[in-house]
Amino acid sequence: MSAEAARAAEILSQLATPLRLRAFAELVHRGAEGASIAELAYALDVPVQTAGETLARLAGLGLATGTGNGIYRASPGELREAASALDRAQPIAAHLADYPQLRGNFTHGRLSTMPPTLSERYALLGELLARFLRLDGLYDEDAINRRLSEVTDDVAAVRRMLVETGWLERDRAGTTYGPGRTVPQQARP
Repeated sequence: MSAEAARAAEILSQLATPLRLRAFAELVHRGAEGASIAELAYALDVPVQTAGETLARLAGLGLATGTGNGIYRASPGELREAASALDRAQPIAAHLADYPQLRGNFTHGRLSTMPPTLSERYALLGELLARFLRLDGLYDEDAINRRLSEVTDDVAAVRRMLVETGWLERDRAGTTYGPGRTVPQQARP
């Protein structure tokens, strides 16, 4: 795991605590006005000491900033960066950078929508996924499914699309798969 992915995991695990998440949400809701420790304690219905400890933890993570007058404000930029780091750590991310026209079909490194069947993007998606699979021999259906499941929930539809577009070849029994067309070294413009 990269350092930035580890940092993102740490931020997200700290926000998995309900009180910290509620405190962060309250600060985000209050915007530039922010909140004092006492105001946050009242809003969250916790003792002032608990609110202070929670704000200290959020500030330590870079998710909140405190000022000399005791007002804390949310810093959602750290959370945004954590989400971006996790997106960059997804297995398809390196290939997706070469296909900017397909970014709208992916959410957090996962295929979320298929482009229309007859569109140029449909063919590009096949090429992108063929580059991602990097097949160099014959594979059983389970191996193909495991690899595709890293980027999509609808493995069967994507596997079928790859066969239909010629990027993946299937034997007559439908149990063994191999590379179809030659995958270009660079993405098409």
